[in-house]
Parts: sequence; C-alpha cells; structure tokens
Amino acid sequence: MSNATERHLSPPQMGETKLKANSLGFIGVAFFVISAAAPMAAFVGASPVIFSIMGPVVPLIYVLVALVIAIFAIGYLKMSRHVVSAGGFVSYIARGLGRNAATGAAGIVIVTYIALQVGLWSQFGVFAQQLAASYLGIDMPVWFWVLIFLAATTALTMFGVDLNLRILGVLLVLEVVAVAVLVIGVFANSAGRDLSLVSFAPSGLFQPGLGVAVLFVFACFTTFEATTVFSEEAREPRRTIPRALFTVIVFVGVFYTLATWAVSIAVGPDNIQEAAGSDLAGIIFAISRDFVGPWLDILMQVLVVSSFIAMLIGVQNMFARYMFALARARALPRPLATVTRRSQAPARAALVNGVIVGVILMAFLLSGADPITVVYAWFLALGTIGFVVMMAFASIAIVVFFIREKLERGFWTTRVAPFAAVVLMVSVLVVAIANYDALLFDDGVVARAMLWSIPIAFALGALLPVVKKDVDFGTVVSAGN
Repeated sequence: MSNATERHLSPPQMGETKLKANSLGFIGVAFFVISAAAPMAAFVGASPVIFSIMGPVVPLIYVLVALVIAIFAIGYLKMSRHVVSAGGFVSYIARGLGRNAATGAAGIVIVTYIALQVGLWSQFGVFAQQLAASYLGIDMPVWFWVLIFLAATTALTMFGVDLNLRILGVLLVLEVVAVAVLVIGVFANSAGRDLSLVSFAPSGLFQPGLGVAVLFVFACFTTFEATTVFSEEAREPRRTIPRALFTVIVFVGVFYTLATWAVSIAVGPDNIQEAAGSDLAGIIFAISRDFVGPWLDILMQVLVVSSFIAMLIGVQNMFARYMFALARARALPRPLATVTRRSQAPARAALVNGVIVGVILMAFLLSGADPITVVYAWFLALGTIGFVVMMAFASIAIVVFFIREKLERGFWTTRVAPFAAVVLMVSVLVVAIANYDALLFDDGVVARAMLWSIPIAFALGALLPVVKKDVDFGTVVSAGN
C-alpha cells in the first residue's frame, strides 16, 4: 500500500484490513481468473447455443470479442499503474469520476456478482444432479447439490488463497487437457472433411442473431476483472497484473476459438447450426465420443461439473475481496473489512456472500422455480447486463482520469484506446438491452422487472455519501508504488 492509503488506517486497523501481500504471482492470478471463466463449462454449455444462432461463424465471434476486451484492457492496465486495490472497477471509477459515482457503481457490482453466482449455481445443480443420477445412482434434488457444494466452496474461500490455488490448478489443467484431446482428435480424424476457413469469413456475421451471440460470447470473458481485484495480493503488481490480464484474454480467446472451430469441422459447417439446435446439451459429448472415444465423453461430463466448481470458487474469491474493499471504504459494514490472522483472507466477507447467495437460491428452488429456465436464465441475464454497465462506467472513468491527470504519456494508450473502449462498451450495452429478451428462456415479466435493480442500486449507492459522510475511497485506492 502507498503512504497515501496508510494515512487512512490506524496501526491496529492495518493488521485487520490488509490482504496477504505478495502471496500471488503471475501464474497464480492467471489461474484464478481463467478458472473463474470455467472454460469447460462455458464450452459445453454456451457454444452449442451460439452455434444454433449463428452457424459456423462462432469462432470468428470469439476472436472479435477478445479484441474488444483487449482494447478496453489497454487503458484499464495503464490506469492500473496508479490503482492497486481489491476494489476492481469501483476503485477505477472512484479515481476517475469521484466518490458518488463509485458508491453507485458499488451498488451495481453487488447486484451483478450476486446475480451471476445465483444463476451459475443453479445451472451447476442441474449438471451435478444428472451426473450423480446417471453414474452413481443417487437421485437427489437440485437444491441438495447446490447447498452442499456452496457450503464447501464458501469454506475454501474462507481458508485463503494458497489452498484454493492448488485445487483450481488441478481442475484447470484437467479441463484444458480434455479439450485439447478433443481438438486433436477432431483434426486427426477429419480426413476428407471441410477444413476451410469458412468459420472465419466476415460475411457470416451479417445475421439477425449476431447481437444475441455477442452477448453469450461476451459472458465468457466477464471474469477478467479479477486480475486487478487480486492486485493487493500480487507480487510486483505493476508487472504481474498486466501480464496476467493479457494472458487471460489471449488464452480464453484462443481456447474457445480452436475448440469451437473443431466442433464446426467435426459436424460440418453446413450442418452445425441444425445439429447444435437439435441437441444443445449433448452435441459436445457426442463429438468427443465419436472422434476420441467413450472415455472422453464420460470424462468431459465429470469435468463440466468440476469446471463449475472451479469457476464458482474463483468468483467467490473475487467477490469476497470486492466486499472487503468496499467495507474498508465504509461503503459496506466495517466488520466485513477484517481478515483472518493466519491466511489474511477476507473470511467474513466470504461467509456473508455465501449466505446471501444460498438464501436467494433456496428461496427460488424450494418454491418450485425451474433451475434453468427461471433461476439460471433470469439471474445470468441480469448479471451479464450489470457487468456490461460496469465496464461502460469504467471506460468513461479511464478517459476522464487520463484527461485530468497528467501522469502518463502515450496518445494511443491514454486517449485513443480508452475512448474507443467507451464507444465499444456503450455499443455492447445497447445491443445487450435490445436483445435482453433473447437471453431469457421464457417471457418473464418478473425477469424484465429485475433489470430495474441495476439503476436502483446505482441511485441508492450514489446517495450513500450524502447520508454517510465517512465513506472514503482513499482506503481502497492506492497510488501505484
């Protein structure tokens, strides 16, 4: 932490409100973020949906979205030299747009990450139930699996970074190896098939479903923010965070591009749209069975469940640190800004997050709400829109910061790229709002009403400094050292 930050904390508080410094290297940060992206779960669960909408051009969409994220990252990382905080986007908005905008953004962050967790946990419960019933003969309801694993991952988050890194590392390696085997198997057994670059032809983009497809692909990159959320715990954050962020963008982009290209080749560019639409849940497993063997089919079904677990551990770690940073700024109750003595993990914030997510999930699932068409669809849609709004705010904050502060040189990195990011993020937001109904599996009036929680959360958050004078993001934002 810089001296500017330390002035806001008395000596007794420093021991309680400081994350474990120098505990994560470049590989550790990258592992957390890539695991939170759940490459296996997103590949199996999302890519068939996108194929059913856009046909063989899906790999090109992943490339284009990765480029959009990379453009945003240029200014984002340039500003990260002056903001080392677990507060993520909120810290950047505080520095660029001020305290009221930051507390408003904090409200959106809370809605966004809780919504994403609720939706993803519900989808996980369905996969876990199916796997246990098919291979173990254990037929328990979705809420049972959700409750058991939510309690377990919350405990792991409370234990701290080191234990979680070992678990995430093993799961991530298994996921990557399994998909690599599938890709190699497809290419090795595709003699005589169409290996052309039709999947990368720009002409294939001009279809009515492009906006919806972009939203699904964009959701696969939402966890990249975690690179800066872990900056307080990173070794040499000025070098570690940029390397980790661009590694994540490149890895995720290449992973999905190659994997979806292999799927298109396996089925055939002319047939992939119809085939995916008729078997959304099983097309990837069928390809793995046909091109490699039944063993890969079974392994991938298991890894889909473990991929969700890895992802949710990563998201819980990230949001616990977000809550910690906001509590340290007094935007949330102060007790959430304490850490454990041994691991210096934000255990209270992790526990509160687990309880809130669990209560919402149980309220919906026990009331009979369908875990996919209601809980997953409604909450994932809400969380996706919230994240795009946060990126738009962060983009504006970065532009304002570099115009006001004369701390960096480079017209491209401090002017052109940040402004381009604003245009791109606002465009994505417009597409997201216009296609919001397409993210829902049914015509849910309640789901659309839930979207109002984003502006309401922002308004309430922005008013917080008016009634709570001690909100101070000086305890969150740290000038780069």
